[in-house]
Amino acid sequence: MTFNQTVTLVDTLARFHLKGESRQYFFGYLWWVLEPLLYVGVFYLVFEILLDSRQPDFLYFLMVGKLSFIWFSKSVNQAASSLEANKGLMAQTNLRKELFPLAVIHQGFYRQLVVFIFLICFLLMGGYLPSAAWLWLIPITLLQAMLITACGLFGALLVSFKRDFRLLIQLGMVFLLFMSGIFWDLNVIADMRLREGLLVLNPLANLIDCYRQVLMLGEAPNGMRLAWVLGESLLLLIIVWAAYSRLQFWIARQVVTR
Repeated sequence: MTFNQTVTLVDTLARFHLKGESRQYFFGYLWWVLEPLLYVGVFYLVFEILLDSRQPDFLYFLMVGKLSFIWFSKSVNQAASSLEANKGLMAQTNLRKELFPLAVIHQGFYRQLVVFIFLICFLLMGGYLPSAAWLWLIPITLLQAMLITACGLFGALLVSFKRDFRLLIQLGMVFLLFMSGIFWDLNVIADMRLREGLLVLNPLANLIDCYRQVLMLGEAPNGMRLAWVLGESLLLLIIVWAAYSRLQFWIARQVVTR
């Protein structure tokens, strides 16, 4: 299968799943925006109303962080389960196994484009004026898509080995929820070594901070931090891609026979 055929197939599978998903609910495609907004509403109620957060413009701060995090967590969780969800098709065809998590990840990318359009409109209504720094949204978004692809493929590979990894991945998302600066600003950490170490070890926290720099402060993100995320994502992607290339039949046997 050529590269163009692979891209076309991944896009077709993603569109097919999106249409099928929309038909399951009364609000259909509106859930692309309604679901993340409900999450934001719940956390805003808890941290701003009940716990009295001291973060300025907390609603916008929370929205930028939470909407970016939902894209990562939902895509990786769904990609991790994609091989088992398609084991019937896998048993009947000889398609490359990475196509299934890639289709789920591509599906999430379509949803997130709509969410980002809504987020930008919301920020504009809140008085955040666009600037030249907003152009950085393009490379940051593509960088997050690369990170999601690497983590999603890795998660699917782990779950194909043992189903227990699905639960560990879900638990890991809860950990990341509180360690990625979604409800609090990482830059308030006084210890510079601790702050920079956290950002290096957690590329998602790095990206969320970059989103806020661009959208809320109108500043260009830290290039060194983006380079770290690029290096980490690319390294994981190369390792995982090589693993899929070598383990095609092993993955199929693990998923189909259990």
